[in-house]
Amino acid sequence: MRIAALALLAVCSSLCATGVQAAGYRSVSEAAILYDAPSLRAERLFIAPAGMPVQTIVTLEAWVKVRDASGALAWIERKSLDEKITLVTLVATTVRSAPNDFAASVFQVNRGVLLEPAEPAEIDANGWVKVRHSDGQSGYIKAAEVWGL
Repeated sequence: MRIAALALLAVCSSLCATGVQAAGYRSVSEAAILYDAPSLRAERLFIAPAGMPVQTIVTLEAWVKVRDASGALAWIERKSLDEKITLVTLVATTVRSAPNDFAASVFQVNRGVLLEPAEPAEIDANGWVKVRHSDGQSGYIKAAEVWGL
């Protein structure tokens, strides 16, 4: 038991030394290739469009393992990620003027639309988040209807 604990401690220490970081959300800075392993020689899986939100799972020196809105895991070069957070709509829905179902409609969005969370990017106590569309319109959307927070 003690040997297993020491082995686990050694693995954790080596991961910390290589720059592994905790999970969080970021966005793809410009169109970038997603790979099945952290290497340019690995199999190319997908080209991620600029602005696509991803959840960071593991961060190495030059590579980041990410999860997309579908749940798929892949590796991307660290330089291809932006600190900016974006959200993607999971369903066609209405963005409202206030955080409730009865507030006036500000605009409609289809599934797959990219939105920016308003600062700070947080979900309120009732499950709503303030967002901004690239055309400048802003309002509230149910957090369950977007991915990236």
